[in-house]
Amino acid sequence: MKKQSDHINDDLLVKYLLDITTAQEKAAVAVWLAEKEEHQRYFEHFRLIWAESKKLAAVSTVSENDAWSRFQQRVGTNENTARIVKLDTGPDWRSILRIAAVLILLLGAGGFWYLSQMRVQPMIVSSGTQIKSEILPDGSQVTLNKQSSIEYASSFKKERHIKLEGEAFFNVAQDPGKPFVLKVNDVTVKVLGTSFNVKSANGKTEVIVETGAVEVTKNQNSVQLKQHEKAVVTADQTAPSKQSNTDELYSYYRTRTFVCNNTPLWKLVEILNEAYGVNIIIADNNKRDLQINSTFTNSSLDSTLQVIGLTYEIAVEKKGSQIILK
Repeated sequence: MKKQSDHINDDLLVKYLLDITTAQEKAAVAVWLAEKEEHQRYFEHFRLIWAESKKLAAVSTVSENDAWSRFQQRVGTNENTARIVKLDTGPDWRSILRIAAVLILLLGAGGFWYLSQMRVQPMIVSSGTQIKSEILPDGSQVTLNKQSSIEYASSFKKERHIKLEGEAFFNVAQDPGKPFVLKVNDVTVKVLGTSFNVKSANGKTEVIVETGAVEVTKNQNSVQLKQHEKAVVTADQTAPSKQSNTDELYSYYRTRTFVCNNTPLWKLVEILNEAYGVNIIIADNNKRDLQINSTFTNSSLDSTLQVIGLTYEIAVEKKGSQIILK
């Protein structure tokens, strides 16, 4: 840890953390912190090492005197510094100082970066068995389908990086200076401000754009998507395939509405199985591609199946854990 060029040094920061500064010294540190963001960052790194040292002090067997001697050589301090920090502060302080010295010597400059990153713990949000909504640090809104999760930093810097498992709908806050970058499996989705749905299941990733535009990339192969378009990527594909999209059924978990516009029965059944956690089987293969044109809003499974049965002349039979359509 180096001395600062504008009248602040590490032994004064040590005293400041110990709260043993004089009023004049305390004011000097406050002025120094207010001068530049770099000063604030340096102090945060310094304080982080302090905090980590407290955790390690109780279990360390390092020689205090040797560590402190090497620490002085490293930062360019002298015995005056040692006398400052060895005021009547008790044995706990000496242990903390000992570990701080060792941490700094071992970690070096790279350690400061590492310790600073430790302060930004990743946020992990999981939906479990319920649909869950989340507001990201930039104001973007995320709706997670069941059994899905996202991981992101507690604060965004140059880019807004998100990791997704499962399915989620993103309504991204516009910020041209901070691209929104979503990773799902080996697929990357980049946007500036838009709304889109991403689903990853059974080795397939599907991205549907609702508003705005996104870029979907795999293995440096990209496609540009806009409204009413989607990209599909399977595990064995090296590039996304771009397709038109008029389907609204994908948004059922967010809108609580099943919208079917010439939707094949097999696809509706697939979604119903997912939404209600049931096992519906189409026994009559001739009806798999039957086109469904209905909207089911806040309906129970039984009422939805009853409408399908009456409208499309499909018999609905429950047998054990299965629901059979024939």
